[in-house]
Amino acid sequence: MADIILATINARYIHAAVGLRYLYANLGELQERARILEFEIKQRPLEVASEILAQEPKIVGLGVYIWNAVQTEEVVAILKRVRPGLRVILGGPEVSHETALQPMVEWADHVITGEADLKFAEVCRQILGGDAELPKVIHAELPALDTVALPYELYNGEDLANRVLYVEASRGCPFTCEFCLSSLDVPVRAFDLERFLGALDGLYQRGARVFKFVDRTFNLNIKTSRAILQFFLDRWEEGMFVHFEMVPDRMPEALLELLSRFPAGGVQLEVGIQTFDEATAKNISRRQNYEKLGYNLRYLREHTGVHIHADLIAGLPGESLESFGKGFDRLLAMGPQEIQIGILKRLRGTPLIRHDREWEMVYSPNPPYEILRNKLLDFETLQRLRRFARFWDLLANSGRFTETLPWVWKDEASAFDAFLRFSDWMGVELGRTHSIALLTLAEYLYRYLSGVRGIEGMEEVLSSDWFRGGVKREKLAFFEPAPGARTVADTGGGAAVAKRQRRHLAQGGG
Repeated sequence: MADIILATINARYIHAAVGLRYLYANLGELQERARILEFEIKQRPLEVASEILAQEPKIVGLGVYIWNAVQTEEVVAILKRVRPGLRVILGGPEVSHETALQPMVEWADHVITGEADLKFAEVCRQILGGDAELPKVIHAELPALDTVALPYELYNGEDLANRVLYVEASRGCPFTCEFCLSSLDVPVRAFDLERFLGALDGLYQRGARVFKFVDRTFNLNIKTSRAILQFFLDRWEEGMFVHFEMVPDRMPEALLELLSRFPAGGVQLEVGIQTFDEATAKNISRRQNYEKLGYNLRYLREHTGVHIHADLIAGLPGESLESFGKGFDRLLAMGPQEIQIGILKRLRGTPLIRHDREWEMVYSPNPPYEILRNKLLDFETLQRLRRFARFWDLLANSGRFTETLPWVWKDEASAFDAFLRFSDWMGVELGRTHSIALLTLAEYLYRYLSGVRGIEGMEEVLSSDWFRGGVKREKLAFFEPAPGARTVADTGGGAAVAKRQRRHLAQGGG
């Protein structure tokens, strides 16, 4: 039993909620009266509410994010219907902006907006002390980071063995990209470096080997980023993995040289490029040096073993299908191992809304609030781009078809145009973009290249991809089907096992 329950619904079990651990770490004397409960998105809201209520709490704090907003709303409604006297406190990015517009806020007793590390404990003390006059919406002032207790000791043995460990050396972002909530987090604030490295070493000594930094601009302070990279180099051993999000046009030679010392695949960099169209970048207040960006990505590919995960966004105000395609081709030529194509989302609180009238931006009213159409991209075109993104993720980002897939655009003027035609064909032939077995993907890729494009010799190339690394796999029987034979049956299962493991450990979400 616990007087205070801190809970959230994670996108997957493998993600550990660092936000809850920050709140718990800063509860002070109330820690002994509190407990953390983490749930998964696949669990029913009734099951979540039942487990919370079984603790007979007086206060429930729920972390609300774009991926769990719908489920959390139902959980809040159940909690308040069953136990009207229970004090429910909401927090997190999904309820920190446009708060009054959300139905779950009506059910809840309080909402803490902003960074609630210290404020949550303050509110709990007032409630448990008998103060019933607290306002519905409580704004948390930015805490001084030297007063915030670090949460990393709260990662337990199960977390260290099986889950992604989120850490942060800084908070905030100096940039003002209008589609991103981080643009509201000004100024950038850093934890004391020695204190942070000490906590990081504590995790390492306990056996942690996989770390994901959630800093929005890890390489903003080069001195700090170099110190952290050196920390990992000094302790490196087989099986370690570190993920950073970096600004792609701000990598001085000293930083690039340091990254070159890591073994291949040990470091993953997520670089948000989003658009190569300069007019579109200006529309969303994004500043980038494309020449420097290109140099840095090519250096990383040619001189380091860093795994590059690069992001583009489809649907930005001013970006046409043609300009997006040119940007994709430009990025592909730089050679990142992964290109993640995201569909624009209108996150609550972001200034992106100012473009709605001029660019006729229309979004889904439900999470994750994706763009449905705009002035330059109608609904059907955006659906084609969603399909493109999905098949690119399954076929290219999985790393399963590295030799075969480039034949889709071989001798074509534009890889984007060629893959768009292929994804259109896949959409018609398969009729879906999810629950597609790896074997089915291989079959349809072969059918397209050999049948639609008329390329000979694909059997050998695809077999090389299929059996790479000596992994035992089912025979590719569809090369020479018997007369009247049915195509390979789809047994479901999604992308390949290796992709799931790597993506889960390296990225977890959003």
